[in-house]
Amino acid sequence: MIQLRNVEKFFQHGPTKTFVLRRVNVEIKEGEFVSIMGPSGAGKSTLLHVIGMHDSAWTGEYNLLDFPIHALKKKDRDEIYKKYFGFVFQSYHLLDSLTVYENLEIPLSYRNVKKSERDAIVCDVLDRFQIVGKKDLFPNQLSGGQQQLVAIARAIVASPKVILADEPTGNLHSSQAKEIMEVFKKLNDSGTTIVQVTHSEVNAGYGHRVIQIADGWIV
Repeated sequence: MIQLRNVEKFFQHGPTKTFVLRRVNVEIKEGEFVSIMGPSGAGKSTLLHVIGMHDSAWTGEYNLLDFPIHALKKKDRDEIYKKYFGFVFQSYHLLDSLTVYENLEIPLSYRNVKKSERDAIVCDVLDRFQIVGKKDLFPNQLSGGQQQLVAIARAIVASPKVILADEPTGNLHSSQAKEIMEVFKKLNDSGTTIVQVTHSEVNAGYGHRVIQIADGWIV
């Protein structure tokens, strides 16, 4: 489903190149649950953002299903992203001017879901994550853990084919973290492909395999 071939990313400082990713070759099959692990600064989040098409300043080849992502214009990449991906950002990326309810509704509006269906889906997700009482609050009225729950709910609300998660349980206490990983496991069992960046061996244990990265290289 996801194929990266000789993907590299670097920053140019005068004549010097500082590499963040080096000759990355990765293949992720549809329905897999993969964890990306490695020390801080190894390139884990960068790799996830390349897969999630938030970062386009890289070289190499990236094929998603039948789409040659490396050859597409930004507009076409954006459409593919909206159709296939849900992303859990480490820093939440909730829209501060929108309520929790409105933040959850946005991915559905991208997919042209009817208003009545959107309402039903959002209400179901609010209930599943036990945040019904927060639906009219704005992100700055929530704790870090609550914002994390909303961010995860937003990533899955439109039933994407692929969920990308950057340290998805980093701000949650252990019981919440376990619940979220169980949600991911159920989604994966029903066919959703999941790629997570994690430092947690426990979280990695929910997946099928681990991709280890160090100094930008797959090891």
